[in-house]
Order: sequence, then C-alpha cells, then structure tokens
Amino acid sequence: MAKIDWYNEFVDFSYKPAKDDLVCLFYFEPEAGLTKKEAAGRIASESSTGTWTTLYKLPPRMKNLQAIAFDLDGNYLKVAYPRDLWDNGNLPQLLSGIAGNIFGMKAVKNLRLIDVSLPQSYIKHFKGPHHGIQGIRKMMKIHKRPLTGAVPKPKIGFSAAEHADIAFETWMGGFDFTKDDENLTSTKFNKFEERVRLMTKMRDKAEKLTGETKSAFINITGETELMKKRAKLLHSYGWEYAMIDVVVVGTAAVHTMRDYLSDLDMAIHAHRAMHASFDRNPKHGMTMQFLAKIMRLIGVTQIHSGTAVGKLVGSKEEVKAIADTLRKNKVKANKNILLQQDWGNIKSAFPVSSGGLHPGLVPDVMKIYGTELVLLVSGGIHGHPKGTRAGAMATMQAVDATMKGESLKEYAKKHEELRLALEKWGYMKPK
Repeated sequence: MAKIDWYNEFVDFSYKPAKDDLVCLFYFEPEAGLTKKEAAGRIASESSTGTWTTLYKLPPRMKNLQAIAFDLDGNYLKVAYPRDLWDNGNLPQLLSGIAGNIFGMKAVKNLRLIDVSLPQSYIKHFKGPHHGIQGIRKMMKIHKRPLTGAVPKPKIGFSAAEHADIAFETWMGGFDFTKDDENLTSTKFNKFEERVRLMTKMRDKAEKLTGETKSAFINITGETELMKKRAKLLHSYGWEYAMIDVVVVGTAAVHTMRDYLSDLDMAIHAHRAMHASFDRNPKHGMTMQFLAKIMRLIGVTQIHSGTAVGKLVGSKEEVKAIADTLRKNKVKANKNILLQQDWGNIKSAFPVSSGGLHPGLVPDVMKIYGTELVLLVSGGIHGHPKGTRAGAMATMQAVDATMKGESLKEYAKKHEELRLALEKWGYMKPK
C-alpha cells in the first residue's frame, strides 16, 4: 500500500534550532489512538508546510520550510519554525500559523500555546511600546513607588458628570490615574465626548490643588477609525493615554493604533477583556504570558496581568511570568512556563494588577510584583467607610507602609483611613 501521510517527516528529536528559528512551547494531549509523536508531527505539519496526505510533487525549497517538532518532554512539546515562514511585522499572520488551525485538529484532545521565543530578525520589524516604563515614570514624575489608579464602581451606569466627580475624589485621595472599565465607551447616559470634557475639567482642578500630575485611562475601544477619532479628541484635551480592549479589537487594530497614538505621543493602556475565553483552561488555548508578549511586541505601554490574590483567576507563578515578559530585557527560560527571550531594543511595559484589591492586600501584591507596576484598587477604595477619597488615601498609606517595611497593622495606628479599611476588609481575598 502506498504511503498516505508524511507527518513523521515533521518530527526530528535530534534537530537543533537555528539562530533565526521561532520556537514555540506547547502543552498537548493526543486524541485516543494516536501516539504523542504522531500528534506532534501533525501540530508541526498543520502550522507550517504540511497537509493530511502525501503530494504528487513539491519544489525542493519545501523541505527547508518545514516546522520541526524537536523536543518532547511528557506532554510538553517544542516546535521550531524557519524564519522564512513569517511575514515581517505582521503579527496576525504569525498567529494564523502558530495559533491557527492546529487548535481545531482532531489529532489533539487539548492543545495550549504556552510561549514563543522570537529571534531578533523577527523582533526588529516591530516598534514595541512608545514610552516604556521609564518614559511613563518621567511623564508622571513618579520614580520609585507603584503607579496607582481606580475604576469608578460599579463599572458602568454612572453619568458623565458622576463619573468625573468620582475621578476627582480618586485623584484627591492621592491616586495617579482613574480608569474606564472594559464595557464603558460611549453610552446614552455617559457620552464619550462629555465624559472627556468633564474629566479634563476635574483633572485640571485636581492638579492645581495637589501640585501632582494626574491622568486617566479613557476607553476608546471601537472600530479602528472611530478609535482614531476618539484618540484625537483625547489628545486635544491634553490626555497622555488611551485605553483599548486589546483582545476584542484584535492585534491588527492595536498595531495600527500604536502607530497612530505614538504620533500623538500617547500611551496605550491595554485591558485584556475576553482573554479568559482562551487562556483560563490550563490544558487548551494559549497563556496570558504569551498574550502579554505579543502585546508588548506590538507596542502597548501596560496590560492587565492579574493579582493572584484578588477576585480573578491567575496563580502567583503565572503573574510573575507575565511580569517578567513585560518588564525584563532578557527573559530567562522557566521550564514549561517561559522560553528564553532577548527583547533587543524593544522597551519595557508595565504589568497592571487589578481585580478585587483593597488596602489590606497591597503588601501581598507588592511582594509578587515589587514596585514596577500599575496598581488598580477600585471597589477597595469606593467601598471605604468614609468614601472614595479616604479609600484612595488608605491605599496610598498601605503602599507607603509596605515600601518602609512596616506592617499595615502598625501603620494603621497613626493613619485613620488605613485603620478603617482594615476594619472593613482586613486581609480578605475576595472570590
């Protein structure tokens, strides 16, 4: 009987990746009846130059374009992809290969893209973040502590005027930023243009009263041309940021907006809404550290990365992996979690910790992240017994105590706002 398939030709456990190869790390489980080697060959084949059956004739170059499954460690697989498979500066095309049809193959019961190691020959075609961590710190005039911000809660339902008033109280409590949440753009009761106008008025007032730089992450998410229009309006009012729900708008739109906002000297605050639809299942989809990597590559300035101690899923190990991916210039390999990555000239980006935080959890978050983060505490300031301003003050006191190496319990003895926050929430980890 003639040979039918050629999947085994995409597996070579003696292969050593070339300098310019892209290397992907997968977790996979073969479907019943297939060996791991057989499933590995199908993953490499379907994501590069293969198909389900042998073909009549192929040009000689095809052999050099094949992806090679070269390392199998239990259910973890590494696949090397020749550099020539990938279009320069085209992230959607990369995802169509390494995260495309392979997720729908019958040969795998589960498949998870954990990380990809990108060579300099590929990275150099991307611009990365416009500002980087140090650029944002210089802009905000904050050089040591975490940056702080809050979303008016509930996340949607306030009028533009109510939203701006809450923002003012947040800033006056010592926070650097206020933030729209993922599902607030422009609604009947809170029009984008009115919110921007009123927020600007309150920002200017807060800066005058405090002598501090204040800013906001205002959500421009929408069709790409609409996002440009909204970004231009933000710029005209002197805002330094635009917020985008980066998963729902897609990598191409984020790439376009990175360049557009860069021309306006503006940064991107990336909300990861919808990410858990493909990264929550530990056996299938892709990881948050991979999503963070491609967003840094495209050029967001910061992206939500979880808390490990708040209300959203995400372990300490995952949170640290995301933070390393975003902040470090040279990322060390961490077995079955991260691949080695040299970012070259790509600037760093801030991880953003958010979701169910309050003053009592600040030390836990800072123990995981250190000080290079954007700390978003929302319900945990607005629910303070004395209101938003006191809640923000309590959080800033928790940050100060942590940076001084003092316990919150001791610090609260001389700081009423923190004391009242601890009396309400203690060190509770919400679910």
